[in-house]
Amino acid sequence: EQRAHLARAREIAELTGLGHHFDNPVALLSYGDRKRVEFARALCLEPSVLLLDEPVAGMNAAERARTVEVVHAVRAELGLSVVLVEHDMGLVMRLADEVTVLDFGRAIAHGTPDEVRGDPEVLRAYLGTGAEQEDAA
Repeated sequence: EQRAHLARAREIAELTGLGHHFDNPVALLSYGDRKRVEFARALCLEPSVLLLDEPVAGMNAAERARTVEVVHAVRAELGLSVVLVEHDMGLVMRLADEVTVLDFGRAIAHGTPDEVRGDPEVLRAYLGTGAEQEDAA
């Protein structure tokens, strides 16, 4: 049983791009690699739904891009549903099939990334309107 668990852990390490770090102490890894170790640990539990809460917070551009690649690969390989909470709208729009936008905890839009991107309520809440900008001036 232990050999089977170790083999599965190695498979997940490969899938998440961590195979070459498998025998390294986590404390010696870069911040981005440590975050991917957290992701891999969650996958070892074999969830059917994975909640990612700001998975790229604090990462540099290269680490962010690598994490997006890993999430895409994991979704495709394992058929997981992913619930993503993220403030990086570019990342959300690249990863999500469906988006729900909250404004102070209230859902203001739901749909595909393209539908949400052009939603007037989303634009008002996050970009402001001409009238609000004139009032502020």
